[in-house]
Amino acid sequence: MDCHACRNNEGFDRLPPRERVAADRFWRVAHDFNSSLPGWLVLVPRRHVTSIAELTDDEASTLGLWQVRLSRALRAVTGCVKTYVVQFAEKEGFAHVHFHIVPRMPDLPAERRGPGVFRYLNDTDGRLSEARRDELADGCRRG
Repeated sequence: MDCHACRNNEGFDRLPPRERVAADRFWRVAHDFNSSLPGWLVLVPRRHVTSIAELTDDEASTLGLWQVRLSRALRAVTGCVKTYVVQFAEKEGFAHVHFHIVPRMPDLPAERRGPGVFRYLNDTDGRLSEARRDELADGCRRG
């Protein structure tokens, strides 16, 4: 199976802090590996799911709690004024349902607000280092 999330979920115990910000039996939280925006989190089911409609009632019952708790942690760690929560799961190798929890900073330029925030992905010049993502993950865990 060519599924990025499943490969990481299979090696859960060996994951670095940036890939295991927090977790429970249903969900795992990672800092996005391809972002230049500090605090861009991804909430991933621990089992392979390609549609929100496939979530179990138990998974669904904690989804909103995770989104709110992560938003609060991001506010504490990054100073964001709100978070964006986005789910597409369409890219090849990334069809596994995942929710982007993205900090909306107070000084975010107008062209990067809303859908424009995705300009922070695939930004090879400004991509955050592994060490910086680990640092943010630790802050979110405490946040």
